[in-house]
Amino acid sequence: MGRKVTVAACALNQWALDFQGNLQRILKSIEIAKRKGARYRLGPELEICGYGCWDHYYESDTLLHSLQVLAALLESPVTQDIICDVGMPVLHRNVRYNCRVIFLNRRILLIRPKMALANEGNYRELRWFTPWSRSRQTEEYFLPRMIQDVTKQETVPFGDAVLATRDTCIGSEICEELWTPHRSLPTNGGIYLLANQKGCDGDRLYYDGCALIAMNGHIFAQGSQFSLDDVEVLTATLDLEDVRSYRAEISSRNLASRVSPYPRVKVDFALSCREDLLEPPSEPVEWMYHSPAEEIRWAASSCPWGWCCSWGHRGRSSAGFFLPLSGGVDSAATACLVYSMCRQVCEAVRNGNQEVLADVRAIVDQLSYTPQDPRDLCGRLLTTCYMASENSSQETCDRAKELAQQIGSHHIGLNIDPAVTAVVGIFSLVTGKRPLFAAHGGSSRENLALQNVQARLRMVLAYLFAQLSLWARGARGGLLVLGSANVDESLLGYLTKYDCSSADINPIGGISKTDLKAFVHFCMEHFQLPALQRILAAPATAELEPLTDGQVSQTDEEDMGMTYAELSVYGRLRKIAKAGPYSMFCKLVNMWKDACSPRQVADKVRQFFSKYAMNRHKMTTLTPAYHAESYSPDDNRFDLRPFLYNSSWPWQFRCIEDQVNKNKVLEDIAPNRMNPSEV
Repeated sequence: MGRKVTVAACALNQWALDFQGNLQRILKSIEIAKRKGARYRLGPELEICGYGCWDHYYESDTLLHSLQVLAALLESPVTQDIICDVGMPVLHRNVRYNCRVIFLNRRILLIRPKMALANEGNYRELRWFTPWSRSRQTEEYFLPRMIQDVTKQETVPFGDAVLATRDTCIGSEICEELWTPHRSLPTNGGIYLLANQKGCDGDRLYYDGCALIAMNGHIFAQGSQFSLDDVEVLTATLDLEDVRSYRAEISSRNLASRVSPYPRVKVDFALSCREDLLEPPSEPVEWMYHSPAEEIRWAASSCPWGWCCSWGHRGRSSAGFFLPLSGGVDSAATACLVYSMCRQVCEAVRNGNQEVLADVRAIVDQLSYTPQDPRDLCGRLLTTCYMASENSSQETCDRAKELAQQIGSHHIGLNIDPAVTAVVGIFSLVTGKRPLFAAHGGSSRENLALQNVQARLRMVLAYLFAQLSLWARGARGGLLVLGSANVDESLLGYLTKYDCSSADINPIGGISKTDLKAFVHFCMEHFQLPALQRILAAPATAELEPLTDGQVSQTDEEDMGMTYAELSVYGRLRKIAKAGPYSMFCKLVNMWKDACSPRQVADKVRQFFSKYAMNRHKMTTLTPAYHAESYSPDDNRFDLRPFLYNSSWPWQFRCIEDQVNKNKVLEDIAPNRMNPSEV
């Protein structure tokens, strides 16, 4: 009698509305699962249409094409003799549901709608779908005619039910349901499969894959995170008797017999084989975790590859990236991400990934090219450019050039002074006035305007060179412009609107300066890039104001009026701790009690929120960035707030002032204080 079952969980690189590609990847995963002996295959949520369709879920086309893909799956010989569990939107009684559709041998067994919808952070499922509220109940679903023609069924069960095969019982839960207080599936023993999407899906989110198969609290298969494989299928062979023995010891589980049972859909099919005595079961594995720096390395470098492939041969003409390289940490981190991507691509090709090889050849427009050396590939895919001005130091120029040499990028050096002179000259010609830097006697308005002219001209030149530099070199295609504005600068608005923070994509836009420095240090050690040591040691500077005796006179932290370490704390408290000005003051009074008096904390909080409020409008124009952390201030999806504020915060700041006045005595009993960055 059969006891052992082989099951498969998949991670697929699905793209929103890419029905043809999604179908091919689903079929490939089923084919691999069957080849490995699996009799049940689980796919990602909404895998047929791609998870990130967003408002396209409102369109009848999305529902229609999803049904057409389902019909193609039902008709395919690949799907025979294996239970297939796929995700797609379904319209039932004129209501849209996020569903699992489970079928076997051209017949739909069950349509299971999602009962708890994700509706926080980046997720808006309640905008498009309705949760199924009838726990442990089903009703009839009338199949569309195109599906009836294939299955010869008129109706199928729709609702919260389980499948009863000859040898076991199969239940489903969909993502958010895993974290609800009243889960639909038992947690005391059993075989558990998790399928996940992987890749970009055409939006800011990056799905990390990492499917898994577990049994009785142990992991038996863990998928890779952040790999470039479009299709990954995990399988495990597990003994059903191990589950029954495990559960038999849990006496409290018997109380479940008093709960109303699930409706059961009988399936004349077995996951196990009759003779499986000699079939070796899978062994448990240790779960592997990545450090934050490793996650940045793998995830943030996988994103550019997905973007480049999408632009490169899905109807566009990208042949790589253009990056303004300033010699500072942020642009260096972006360059390192592209170099890390090149290392991933070379490794994938060495491991026989034909899809990645085909993508590389399409992007570089050389059908015989096989990438082996990451530096050579980086030279083909990445163009870096140091845009000097009269305010640039030789040190930053040298650091940018040295890093470009070490990663192998095609590097350009140019001077923007003629363009700056021309633009300022037009203004002077029209107005009869010539603005001056503060160092030369100008006002703060003149000083800021002259800085912004330089920053914005760099953006214009970046796009000009991105479009035509390959043409000048006799190559086809254009380049995607990469931005390098980090989370902290975006949060505070310490950037010029429509400067080099404006780009096609920004790989580091969701990462703080603190985490970026850790990543750059990781790259220095693991990729042997000694140029990064000088970059890490140098003070961050925009180099937009005149030098003093050839040396940088302007630093980011001095301009901002706060340190990056402090800014990172503000960002986490504002978003993760959901702290407004008053709550942030209350928290920081305790966090920084050894470093600052309540008065000093109040001044810092007022300064941060004033600048944040004045500059929040800049978030509405920021370049799309890979969503990396829960402290992200992304205005488009994740951090939905006004972009116009009363920047004086009169009520909130008055509440802070009242507390400071009540606790003035505290300032007299803390004689020795440290810098808050050291706390």
